[in-house]
Amino acid sequence: MLEMVLIGVVVGAAIALAFANGANDNAKGVATLIGSGLVKIKPAVVYAAVTTAMGSVAAIWIGAELASKFKGKGIVADAIWQSGSFAACVGLAAGGTVLLATRLALPISTTHAMVGSIIGIGAAGGGLEWAAVWKKFFYPLMASPFIALALAALLYLLFTGIRRLARINRETCLCVGQEVVPLSIGGDGTLAMASTGVTLTADQAEQCEQRYTGRFLGISAQTVLDRCHFLTAGAVSFARGLNDTPKVAALMIGLSFMTDWQAVVVVGIGIAAGGLLAVRRVAQTMSHRITGMNDGQAFTANLNTAFLVIVASKWGVPVSTTHVSCGSLIGIGAVSGQGRWKMIVTIVLAWVATLPVAAVLGALCWTLLG
Repeated sequence: MLEMVLIGVVVGAAIALAFANGANDNAKGVATLIGSGLVKIKPAVVYAAVTTAMGSVAAIWIGAELASKFKGKGIVADAIWQSGSFAACVGLAAGGTVLLATRLALPISTTHAMVGSIIGIGAAGGGLEWAAVWKKFFYPLMASPFIALALAALLYLLFTGIRRLARINRETCLCVGQEVVPLSIGGDGTLAMASTGVTLTADQAEQCEQRYTGRFLGISAQTVLDRCHFLTAGAVSFARGLNDTPKVAALMIGLSFMTDWQAVVVVGIGIAAGGLLAVRRVAQTMSHRITGMNDGQAFTANLNTAFLVIVASKWGVPVSTTHVSCGSLIGIGAVSGQGRWKMIVTIVLAWVATLPVAAVLGALCWTLLG
């Protein structure tokens, strides 16, 4: 009877962590779609849920290496990771940490939260292998945001140079706030600046955005960019599902009544549910509060994130999609001069706090259940 209760706690904790992961992470693929004004938040959230679910399904075949790293073997003592209480405590501690951050609208790393909970459990149980923690987790987690930042900045400069060589220019509109601008009114009611004769059109503020002129391979440059941007947003969400699903599923893999692929499917459903029901807070932060962005900058950030996360997933490297996607946005903001540094500092501090908060929760949980 006690064993069945423990199994129920493990499954419940894993589903809760999957839901928290979706609520905090699903926006990271489509944040640029929302931030650049290409897609409204509701369809963007649905698109993220669908493409993330596709990545979760792909993890059935590709995610075994990642899943093995989060079972705890070689990181904590055998007596700890072989206990059902270990998986329950990882799920509860990491899930609680991610849900707290989601409530505060802060994008943090589920991977980081899981690593922190494993460290706390291992320390409380007296069986933590620090050398393995550094090798398997800390090195890739620490390096990934800096790699993403640098690569995104370089890609942005490269694409800007290519755009100029191809004679694809940016155009924008004039937004008139409190300033008094001398206008003349034509016979048909059109407005024009008296000084230049440039025609003015009134519209909603959200429509005042940069657009690209020119053609690429005979197609409108803006159309090509919009379609590529949409595809790369889906690629980021796919990569996120591919990278995160095996980590959470590792908590349930090995349960007697559930196969590995069934564990992955359950986690995928939990992630999709969290992304559909509770993602809006973090979506607003990711879309508008890290950096201003136009379509070209948004496309560059997504392409960079998708590439790095898919490569890491293929090789079983436990990077954080959050760190990579935020690192890409910060890199774009640094080069473009539109970075909102107060929010960026807040997010970085949240990253720093994630591991110790999860570690404390993991140690407390192990003390109660272990």
